[in-house]
Amino acid sequence: MRLPTTILVSALALLLLPGAGAAAPAPEPPPFTATVRPLSAAERAAMTPSVWRRGCPVALSRLRHVSVSHIGFGGRARRGVLVVNASVAGEVVGVFRDLYRARFPIRKMRPIEVYDGDDFASIEADNTSAFNCRAATGSSRWSQHAYGLAIDVNPIENPYVSGGRTSHPASVPYLDRRRVRKGMAVDGGVLVRAFESRGWEWGGRWSGTLDYQHFSASGG
Repeated sequence: MRLPTTILVSALALLLLPGAGAAAPAPEPPPFTATVRPLSAAERAAMTPSVWRRGCPVALSRLRHVSVSHIGFGGRARRGVLVVNASVAGEVVGVFRDLYRARFPIRKMRPIEVYDGDDFASIEADNTSAFNCRAATGSSRWSQHAYGLAIDVNPIENPYVSGGRTSHPASVPYLDRRRVRKGMAVDGGVLVRAFESRGWEWGGRWSGTLDYQHFSASGG
């Protein structure tokens, strides 16, 4: 059966429209919002003892639950949570406000007790995290994460690199930092600028071992 000429012409015109057949763009994100509050009794219980225990260098009363808007890798607005030291909670909100306005993507952002305090598992999930009462990688001294003064952002796209290698197979393509891709921390990029403008140090500037995911308020 042959379709009438007018129907064929109309169908062709629709196909030629700009953007025809393309996926619908993500809607304009809502305004950035953030909340900062002390940890609830339920949150303290969930963190003990996998993430916090007696002998940790900061008390639970000095930590804050920080909930912020962020953009996911699909371009849509999401909600994420970090646990940080009360002394830097305001700075953390400012950092993530800058990232949200710049539409910088973050894969996910969940407190590390979701992964039973297992940093390796959190990295494998490409989870952006902050407080975790643990030693620094390859050291017996406390990590700055144990004080709530450090944040690891998009750890798959921004690997910890020692001897030119990473322990996470999904991070191998990101060892080549010359090819800038979504979610990466790069010198002069919005992610690095957002932290460094507030005096935080980036592990991507360290000598020898490089920790591209790591940002610390105290320089360690």
